[in-house]
Amino acid sequence: MKRIIVLIALVLPVMTFGQTWQEKFEQLGTTLPTPNEYRTGSGAPGPDYWQQKVDYKISVELDDDNQKVTGSETVTYHNNSPSTLTYLWLQLDQNVRKANSMGTRSNGFQAIPGNVQQVSAKQFQSMLGAHGFDGGFKIESVTDVNGNALNYTINNTMMRIDLPEAINSGGNYSFKIFWWYNVNDRGTMGGRSGYEYFKEDGNYLYTIAQFYPRLAVYDDVNGWQNKQFLGSGEFALSFGDFEVDITVPEDHVVGATGVLQNPEEVLSKTELRRYEQAQKSFDKPVIIVTEKEAIAKEKNPKKGKKTWKYKAENVRDYAFASSRKFIWDAQMVKLETTTPMAMSLYPKEGNPLWERESTKAVKNTLINYSEMTFDYPYPVAISVHAASIGMEYPMICFNFGRPNPDGSYNAQIENRMVYVIVHEVGHNYFPMIVNSDERQWAWMDEGLDSFLEYMTMKRFYSHLPYNDNNPESIVGYMKGSKEYMRPIMTNPEQALQLGPEAYSKPSAGLVILRETVLGPELFDAAFKEYSRRWMFKHPKPADFFRTMEDVSGTDLDWFWKGWFYTTDNVDVEVSDVKWFRMKQDDQTIEGQVSATEGTLGNTGDKGNEDNPLYGEPQEFEVVSSGQGGEYRGEFDNDAFRKRIAGKNIYQVTFENKGGLVMPVVVEFTYKDGTKEIERLPAEIWRRSERRVSHMFVKDKEVASIRFDPNKELGDVDNANDAFPKQGANSRFSDFKKKDGN
Repeated sequence: MKRIIVLIALVLPVMTFGQTWQEKFEQLGTTLPTPNEYRTGSGAPGPDYWQQKVDYKISVELDDDNQKVTGSETVTYHNNSPSTLTYLWLQLDQNVRKANSMGTRSNGFQAIPGNVQQVSAKQFQSMLGAHGFDGGFKIESVTDVNGNALNYTINNTMMRIDLPEAINSGGNYSFKIFWWYNVNDRGTMGGRSGYEYFKEDGNYLYTIAQFYPRLAVYDDVNGWQNKQFLGSGEFALSFGDFEVDITVPEDHVVGATGVLQNPEEVLSKTELRRYEQAQKSFDKPVIIVTEKEAIAKEKNPKKGKKTWKYKAENVRDYAFASSRKFIWDAQMVKLETTTPMAMSLYPKEGNPLWERESTKAVKNTLINYSEMTFDYPYPVAISVHAASIGMEYPMICFNFGRPNPDGSYNAQIENRMVYVIVHEVGHNYFPMIVNSDERQWAWMDEGLDSFLEYMTMKRFYSHLPYNDNNPESIVGYMKGSKEYMRPIMTNPEQALQLGPEAYSKPSAGLVILRETVLGPELFDAAFKEYSRRWMFKHPKPADFFRTMEDVSGTDLDWFWKGWFYTTDNVDVEVSDVKWFRMKQDDQTIEGQVSATEGTLGNTGDKGNEDNPLYGEPQEFEVVSSGQGGEYRGEFDNDAFRKRIAGKNIYQVTFENKGGLVMPVVVEFTYKDGTKEIERLPAEIWRRSERRVSHMFVKDKEVASIRFDPNKELGDVDNANDAFPKQGANSRFSDFKKKDGN
């Protein structure tokens, strides 16, 4: 019986087993928390999972003359935990704007660049935190429901209330807080909420959030989440039901979290008729307050008051917007199981762009996000136009993107406006419903939302110049200095470049995971299952990682370790290519070992005019030898020889320069000009993390080879992706000389 010689010599010399082993394919193991009855090893909530509930009844008044908010709240805390609680922690996020706040005092980047002769007043004010603004909550009283004072302690942006009696497991407790604060100017101070003043007509537009003392989260992982708010790390909040009365000037329009309870009291008959018409319109928005009507209000402001009453169920937060400048349009959105209302509020300064595109963008967001996660469960989704940064809250968000003063705009302005609306409306899913802890893990909402933003823009807005949140978009960041980077798994207050580290890099990683590692079918099923498992619950990073592996049936620890826990990048060099063909004549005597066994014949250095890139292929013999005990059946050597006769065999060596293991995506360009892409799994690096080689068998002759041809992996150095390299010797080197065989 003949036996073929296995060409191990082609592989072993290029593998570097002596290198420092970095355990890129070892399991995360104890890096993740131990599964328990609350959170399982599959990533699903456990049989004893619990979470707290907090209900609010709030009365708030907006003072348009003094830009002040005054409010009172009755809070009912439901203790669903197995613990007995003797105190409660609340967040006082407005205190970040107090003079000499902890955020200002802990800012380690208050430095004027050397040799600078001038610094703008606004920039210098921001450095110093010297806004000359009396910010922060003014707590008037904290009492029980009978008016008895409760002891409380304010620690910067947190407040502890000491309870007169402990709340046992399954119990609840109600208390009241009275407070007020001055509203900040978002134009001069920034911030996630505040007001914008329009000098031309003397009116204000208010986007109000973090306006009430809010309960911190108490959960099975951290106990109380009482980490200070320093400005970057956002929020961790419990679900509950809200009843909110919002008193504003009588000519203001108010948009808020929840469903308006008294439209007949706050809307004119004409506005009410249009509002009811919008509740039946699925094809296009209905304008409830027109631009002409809004301009009339600007010119003749009224001083009376109206109270808008809202209710919201099972939300983690609350926000509202108010202005007499608002134009208002709305329409219904048909999803598989729900029919929410999409609406927009915007001043004339947003038109014509906002009237054309805002509510349409809300609709498109709800459609695409629902298909990839779960049907939007809330009754409304509102996009509010404000000049400052975009920011999200349940059912309502504040978005920028303003045309030029003359109403003109280009594709860049439209693109910026649309993707911000998509992103902020999309936050309803993450973290408003899939309620992750933003204070600890910014990527769990920003990164997942940025990924879905990318998918939505790709689906509905391919005509716009959008190129964010995909692997190609983060190459500039990934190739930068590691000194100015932090891994994704970094608290947002410690992040050095929050945009890439919480938004675009996690999103790009998910794009790679979907398009290259798992494929859309496996990824989409896993992502949807994670979303549904944890809707209206509090997931942690391990719950996401474990669910994605559990549902896809794929070990992804190598991916989480590299992309999320390190600052490594993708930089794979196609360092060497050798071309072989099997000799056509068989001169091997059965039962004997050929003199060329385990070696490669060399055809010399003569050129090949038909393929000048590579010269001639090196030839090798497929020889037969005596029977060996490791085979139980007879191997058909002749059949194998026939299968590879005349084939071109390319031994390609890849070197991992960036440290991040990824699948190998390689494009072959043939001599006839045609192209083909082959994909190898990331596990090719499992035994050699720095250098591997692989055999490709081709019918046609190859003219060139390129790694990551479609830029789907975010490779940071295109110069070393191709073989042959520009300016390099165009022919294959002598195998014996190069590798010492």
